[in-house]
This record gives sequence, C-alpha cells and structure tokens, in this order.
Amino acid sequence: MSIARTPTVETKLPAVGTTIFTVMSALATEKGAVNLGQGFPDFDCDPALVQAVTDAMTQGLNQYPPMTGVPALREAVAAKIEAMYGHKYDPATEVTITAGATQAIITAILAIVRPGDEVIVLDPCYDSYVPNIDLAGGKAVRVPLTPGTFRPDFAKIAAAITPRTRAIIVNSPHNPSATVWTREEMLQLQELLAPTDVFVISDEVYEHMVFDERGHQSAARFPGLAARSFIVSSFGKTYHVTGWKVGYVAAPAPLTAEFRKVHQFNVFTVNTPVQHGLAAYMARREPYLELPAFYQRKRDLFREGLARTRFRLLPSEGSYFQCVDISAVSELGEEAFCKWLTRDVGVAAIPLSAFYEGGFDQRVVRFCFAKKDDTLRTALDRLARL
Repeated sequence: MSIARTPTVETKLPAVGTTIFTVMSALATEKGAVNLGQGFPDFDCDPALVQAVTDAMTQGLNQYPPMTGVPALREAVAAKIEAMYGHKYDPATEVTITAGATQAIITAILAIVRPGDEVIVLDPCYDSYVPNIDLAGGKAVRVPLTPGTFRPDFAKIAAAITPRTRAIIVNSPHNPSATVWTREEMLQLQELLAPTDVFVISDEVYEHMVFDERGHQSAARFPGLAARSFIVSSFGKTYHVTGWKVGYVAAPAPLTAEFRKVHQFNVFTVNTPVQHGLAAYMARREPYLELPAFYQRKRDLFREGLARTRFRLLPSEGSYFQCVDISAVSELGEEAFCKWLTRDVGVAAIPLSAFYEGGFDQRVVRFCFAKKDDTLRTALDRLARL
C-alpha cells in the first residue's frame, strides 16, 4: 500500500511570509483597538452606487462581459482622463478594466518584464511591487526616496538606470508617505527617461485624494510619459468600495495589446454587474471631484488631534494616510512601538519599515484616516495620553 506524500514545493517567493499588516490587524482585533493600520474605509459607499449595481443584476447583466471590460465603462474612464488630464485614450484599444489595481500592476509587469530585466522601485513602496517583479523573473532595483521628505532623488534614479532597466514603478499620491509628486518632478522624470526605452508603471490609485489644491500630476498629463506608461487606478479607492476589487489601466495601444494578452489568461474579465453599475454611476462627476475636500476634512480633523500629542506630524499631501515621527514619544523601534500602541493604548498603526527591504527604521509610523469621524475621535482620545 502506497503512502500519501505531498511533494516539496520550491517557493518562488522565499522572502514572503506573514506580513506586518496581518499581524497588526489580528492584534487590533484581539485587543479591541481602533484599527488605523489597514488602508480601507470603515464607512459605506453611496447607496446610489449600490443601487446601480443592483439594477444591473436585476436587468440580467450577469454573464461574462468582454475580456477588455464593458464598453460603457471603458468609455467613461477615457472621458474622465481626457477631462481631468487632457490626454485622449481610445476606449477600444487603450483602456482595460481590471480586478483591482493590484492585478493591474502584476499584469503590466508580466506583460513587459522578461527574466533578467531590471525594474526600478522607489523605497518605501507598496508591498506587491517586488514580489510581482520576482514572479516575472525580473530583478527589483531599489532606489530610496529621500529620507524625511520622501521626494524622488533623480540623481540616484539616473544612476540606477542600466541597459537592463525595463521599467520604473512610480506612485503618486504615495503610499505610505502621503507625498505627492509635483509637476516639476514629473517633468524631470520625463526628461530623464526620454533617451531610454524604459517603461513606466504609474500607480495612481489615490489620484482623487490630493489636498490643498495641489492637483494630481498624472503621467497622462505629460506626453513623453504617457507614451511609455501603464496608468493604474482604482474604483475601490475612489468610491469607498475596496472589496469590489475593480480598477483600470490606460496605456498606448501597443502596450495595451501586450497587457491584454496577459490579462486574458490571468483574470480574463471582471465582475459584470459591478462594471455596469460603475459605468452608470460615473455619469456624475461630483463623487470624485468632491473627494479631495471630503478626505482633506478628515485629514485636518485627525492632524488637529495629533497636534496635541508628542508625535511630530509629517506632511500629508495626498492619499488617506498620515505619517508621524515617534522619536519624542518612545525609544522603541517602529514595529515594537506599533505593537505597544495597539496593546496598551488601543490604536493600531503600521511601521514604515514594513515598506522597505530589510526594514529601514526611521522612527516613523503610518495611520489611515479613511474612517468615520467617530472612529477618528475615539482613536484621538486614546492617543491624547501620548
């Protein structure tokens, strides 16, 4: 009689284990802490959006949509980009609906990165980037953003470009630092890349959360960047429905053709009634045009409360994150501090070191303020003792 045996798996991602995000969320639940660690809202979306999806379901729109996405939604995306950023994408050949922004990013990487290719990532960065590059057989080349300000260092970026550089991933508004690239910085990137064949994956999921009238500098605004960019955005972030996992990619037709070859076989297509509901809802521009003011008010409420603590507040120019320097509060390192804060104070945060290779500890932690005002006030009451 043969004995059942599970073959040994040689992992493709040896550096990936249980993330600090999972650890902190579990600890927050265990201790009854206010969870300002995870980056998603604790409030509901507009009931009109739910109704639009419900209407699509009841109208029988429940079978496979086109692989590239429902035409009406692709047309709405193209119209929004043209209105906001002045670049016209053909919805038939240059816009693809995806199963969230994370799927969009790995699909773009798999479409263009070959074994041995190098991809520049700017540390600290969203935690999916490097594993995606690894899965494509590429090599992540980490270039640090300037510590303290988190501004791009173009001398370091230029030094990192080699004949093997295939792409660079940029993210503005930036997770985790909440910095926003300026027009001048985007122009510098455009000039730097002009003589190269380097692609850009522009992660713009927080595009509608830019504060103090700065304006989002999408790669679509700059012809030299738009011509080489996969621009990624997220309906989940914009409309407070992160669990729906729907996003999009806009890119020139030749790039989109390669993107769709991969998309067809790793997702094929995306939830039909949600696509139709989003298309109908996008007929109104107010929900995303009013989003900067909506989140700026929450940012200001949260910063006002934090100013009464010993935290040193870093700028929050965009996204729904606020970073603080903990040096005057504790001698603990970032991760130990976040665990202590969750257990003993009852508020969960995320160490910024989690977004760096090897855990670069700057004594900075990140809070998420995409929460109900009451949730923020409860957290601030607990933090007031610091």
